[in-house]
Amino acid sequence: MEMFSKDDADRTAARPNVVALVIFLVFAAAGAIVSLATSNATGAVAGVLVGLVLAQSPKVAKQWERAVVLRLGRYVGLRGPGVFWIVPFVETITRWVDQRVITTSFAAEETLTSDTVPVNVDAVLFWLVYDPEKAALEVQDYRQAVSWAAQTGLRDIIGRTELTTLLRGRERIEAELQQLIDARTNPWGITVQSVEMRDVVIPNALQDAMSREAQAAREKQARIILAQAEVEIAHQFDSAAKSYQNNPTALHLRAMNMLYEGLKEKGALMLVPSSAVESMGMGGLMGGAALAQQQLTTPVAGPAH
Repeated sequence: MEMFSKDDADRTAARPNVVALVIFLVFAAAGAIVSLATSNATGAVAGVLVGLVLAQSPKVAKQWERAVVLRLGRYVGLRGPGVFWIVPFVETITRWVDQRVITTSFAAEETLTSDTVPVNVDAVLFWLVYDPEKAALEVQDYRQAVSWAAQTGLRDIIGRTELTTLLRGRERIEAELQQLIDARTNPWGITVQSVEMRDVVIPNALQDAMSREAQAAREKQARIILAQAEVEIAHQFDSAAKSYQNNPTALHLRAMNMLYEGLKEKGALMLVPSSAVESMGMGGLMGGAALAQQQLTTPVAGPAH
């Protein structure tokens, strides 16, 4: 989980300010010129002091930043982007608010689902500050507050969701989590754009059990499909039997085709019930086919010497 121990003012304390540097150099150079002209070091010292004081006045805010200005501890407004001026030692900048989209990673470790399964969930939160005044005045550290709100919201969602729903219904859970976090952060001037769950980790023993369950379900489905195929084949045979029942010629042609298919391969052996031979008149046909096959497989004897 991403944590923040410093506020925005601390992170941006050492901000480069070209305008302040130019003002300081101008007054320092003017003091040095006066000192050289009057042969007195007082002018140089005064120029440096005045330059240091006035250099505290200009500030530069980037395009995506807003500066929170307090005058003797009282909020007076936001400044930026670009160059702006403050009264040295009277007005102070307490925070620089970044209004770009910010990503915060957070996690819930060993959290029980509603069916008492411990899971580890990693997620990413996309949010932004739409009201810098509220973000600066309503909450002490809005970054850390958003991170804690996201983590507690994720634990709340997991605690009232079953494992199957957590694994299969990520889109619904992400939308629900976004609404929950957004409701908590809106009073701080912060809106949540989206939440994405990166990974859901379950215990290894449960993974093995789920894998075996999935394999058993697939095997069951395969057997059901095979049984349905057998039923369809039986219906087809029943229809064929009805077609051959009153058509002996078609039955004989089918028998000849079966015999041909069985004997066309070299060395093939075909067993036919005696009842089929008698009822279908296949005796002579099979004898002729066997004789033909024997002649094909027996080598022809050469002339005697």
